[in-house]
Amino acid sequence: MPAKPSKLSMPADAADTSDTTDSTGTATLVDRIRVLAERAGEEILAVYAAADPGAREKADRTPVTEADLRAEAVIVAGLAELSPDLPVVAEEAVAAGHAPDVDGTPFWLVDPLDGTKEFLSRNGEFTVNIALVEGGTPVLGVVHLPAIGVTYVGGPGRAERLEDGHSTPLAVVPTPDSGARALVSRSHLDPQTQRWLEDVEVGSFVQAGSSLKFCRIAEGAADVYPRFGRTMEWDTAAGHAVLRASGGAVVTPDGAALRYAKPGFANSPFVAFGGTRPAPLR
Repeated sequence: MPAKPSKLSMPADAADTSDTTDSTGTATLVDRIRVLAERAGEEILAVYAAADPGAREKADRTPVTEADLRAEAVIVAGLAELSPDLPVVAEEAVAAGHAPDVDGTPFWLVDPLDGTKEFLSRNGEFTVNIALVEGGTPVLGVVHLPAIGVTYVGGPGRAERLEDGHSTPLAVVPTPDSGARALVSRSHLDPQTQRWLEDVEVGSFVQAGSSLKFCRIAEGAADVYPRFGRTMEWDTAAGHAVLRASGGAVVTPDGAALRYAKPGFANSPFVAFGGTRPAPLR
């Protein structure tokens, strides 16, 4: 079914356009989503400062805290005001059995607190993820790190790291044939991912939590991030959009683009990389 038009939608090749004017609302939209992510981050930090984060285990045996719920409420309310016609797929709502129909329409993907384990271990590497998906592709994304005070944004003609009022452009670097800097999850490293890395001439391993891994590649601080273990679309869409806007890509092991709006919103295994495809994908 063809995608339904939307005043907020952007072309599927958004990463290749340089139009940053407000005629389509694009520039304004990125900044509004950034502000919304920062507001959610304030809710997270309020819980972060408390002695008891209110953690419990969901049906899928992953943790959820009061911070997840408070941040999601802020984001969902903000998106409903900003774009009332677009569905919102938010992690905790889906876990509670509320998954909207997104067939053929642009929609939002939200992870209010990506890296709950990082949140509970208090290492600061947890993020707020908000992405706009159109035609199976994340065309806009905001990744906010509340504890660090850094925000990454990606959209048409725009890829930036924002900190203390300063903006730094993001750009990937070519992936070297040897000595690649490989990112691995701080909380999840599965055997299949380890085996894939054996075929890459890795020079160093970099650990990072949450969707921060995509942003590390986007800013040229790492080269490749393979993930064969279970992830969900809300875990990756915002970081994927930032990386895509920075010149990188996220593909399945057979080289096809990672797509979104799949039944159940579960991701396929994927490899994220910067300027050039790693050797196993060529």
